[in-house]
Amino acid sequence: MSAAVIVFPGSNCDRDCKVAVERSTGEQVQMVWHAETELPKGLDLIVLPGGFSYGDYLRCGAMAAQAPIMQAVKKAADDGVTVVGICNGFQVLCEAGMLPGALMRNSSLKYICKPISITVANAQTRFTSGYQGQREIVMTQGNADGNYYADEETLKRIEGEGQVVFRYVDNPNGSVGDIAGLQNERGNVLGMMPHPDRAFEAELGSADGAVLFQSIYAAV
Repeated sequence: MSAAVIVFPGSNCDRDCKVAVERSTGEQVQMVWHAETELPKGLDLIVLPGGFSYGDYLRCGAMAAQAPIMQAVKKAADDGVTVVGICNGFQVLCEAGMLPGALMRNSSLKYICKPISITVANAQTRFTSGYQGQREIVMTQGNADGNYYADEETLKRIEGEGQVVFRYVDNPNGSVGDIAGLQNERGNVLGMMPHPDRAFEAELGSADGAVLFQSIYAAV
């Protein structure tokens, strides 16, 4: 599997993602700077990491969505390449129009950073097949703008088409429908607020995040 992590100014989980994918799959990961206009050839996986791209100015993810490399990311997604946006990466995907809805300020108006439990809402995806019926998993959350919102029509559509991939057990952000992660209609782009890159080994408190990367590897 050939994978790359996109690095934006202000990213702080880019190396976390690189290490998580490499240790989970045994494959090497390339780092791609936001100002590049082309991606490495033959990629199977592109990761948009967490952090505070462009200092979260304007809106979280809004400026990163306009970065030069994002045109190449969009084309790769259109060609069927797997794309995963984690935390700030999820915000970027929504701002770029690659996923429906938006991420708003947490309902508590506070930054939330703690381990959380989520359920696998759809186990029939390239991201979750490895959980094999495991209903509840644990990852780490760290955000101030993780409150997922979509209008009623959009919500009805994504629920009906099985696009919701993860849900919160105890919703910390106020996200509509307890949505913690969702995929696009084609099923190759995933955005999620919890961090699998902070939960890929037991020593980190949970190894559940590794299964997500291993599921992608198996699908490839």
